[in-house]
Amino acid sequence: MTNNERTTCLVVGGGPAGLVLGLLMARAGVETTVLEKHGDFLRDFRGDTVHASTLTLLDELGLGERFAALPQRRMESVQVQLDRGFAKLGDMRRLPGAHQHIALVPQWDFLDLIADAAAAEPTFTLRRHAEVVDLLHDGSRVAGVRYRDRTTGTEHEIRASLTIACDGRGSRVREAAGLTARAFGVPMDVWWFRLPRHDDDPEGGVGRLSAGHFMVMIDRGDYWQCAYLIGKGTDEQMRAEGLAGFRDRIAALVPWVADRVTDLESFDDVKLLNVELNRLRRWYADGLLLIGDAAHAMSPVGGVGINLAVADAVATARILAPALRSGGIVGPGQLRRVQLRRWWPTALIQGAQKLAHRLILRVRSAAPRVVDGPTAHVGAVGMLDEVDRTAGGALPLPLRLANRFPVLQGIPARLVGIGPLPEHAPAWARRPATPAAQERTPQSS
Repeated sequence: MTNNERTTCLVVGGGPAGLVLGLLMARAGVETTVLEKHGDFLRDFRGDTVHASTLTLLDELGLGERFAALPQRRMESVQVQLDRGFAKLGDMRRLPGAHQHIALVPQWDFLDLIADAAAAEPTFTLRRHAEVVDLLHDGSRVAGVRYRDRTTGTEHEIRASLTIACDGRGSRVREAAGLTARAFGVPMDVWWFRLPRHDDDPEGGVGRLSAGHFMVMIDRGDYWQCAYLIGKGTDEQMRAEGLAGFRDRIAALVPWVADRVTDLESFDDVKLLNVELNRLRRWYADGLLLIGDAAHAMSPVGGVGINLAVADAVATARILAPALRSGGIVGPGQLRRVQLRRWWPTALIQGAQKLAHRLILRVRSAAPRVVDGPTAHVGAVGMLDEVDRTAGGALPLPLRLANRFPVLQGIPARLVGIGPLPEHAPAWARRPATPAAQERTPQSS
């Protein structure tokens, strides 16, 4: 076992939060090591949304031009399709600032961009194939980690002044520290799959609601990234009902994609996301801090998880980097400052997600009934109730108001695109714009 490694700030997890944190700490002059258990970022991510708040951060870091050069699709609006038709729910073009859209970028490209920028800093190291197996302690204080090299199987120890866990909702660090998150019950899981997109399809994001069914479709250019909500724990049962039945269900729910459902050749094309919503009561221990999904797993509602985790990373660096740079010990009181800063926006978003879950549960449990023909199904809850009650099939009141007064479409756009308490790069981390054509810097091994 190799046990002579040491760093000042040890970041576990090379996702968006971990790499942004590593970049910021390194720009502060803090010796920083990021451990990533995979050898690269080429995996099937579905959380590929980069919201306006994060786009602004990239500008501040001097990376906006390079990010803009990445292959991407821009989402400027979100629509909802009820049984009575389409209505616009949110208009990103009403956001303040330079970025009035959500960027849909393969996450591996985003991570490579941040990792390359961090590798240009002399105090940054990225260790790949490094899987954390346990924590190291100095008395009661966390003093680093023991990790396994997944290519050789050898174990190593790396000691650190501060360890920060950014290793996701299945956090190994959280488990090793004996921290347990408070779980908020969720009524659904998600099936992810793709369907081809045609040029005459709607643009942007489409939410499809009908009694007993809820699906979100994200415009990725040549295909739709689809999220179909199923009852919590019903994955095995629904798969047993057969692929043909699922195809028929999608074709009935969204008739304008009925000619493409045969592209789902097997259930191998349908991936399960086990939805969780939880939050640690305390995000830290002596020598240890948890942020992002390691501290608070988010529901996919709104697609805000990545951007919330990045905001955690920015706040963490701004609050803790000065003490780490001066060689001081970061005590629990300073770690608590990070949690106090980021707790209320997290709790606010999770509260909104819980409300959305309750609506979804009611929509899914509503029995469809027929009005004015065999295909005119309406729901029995919330705004679907109002569609049912309103003579002539008018839109629900919230959507009628949003379509009559388009300025109101900026409210949901701001909640999703910017969110509460957006974080900005500290002055010491800012750089002039970096040309997109700049050659990539070799990354540390």
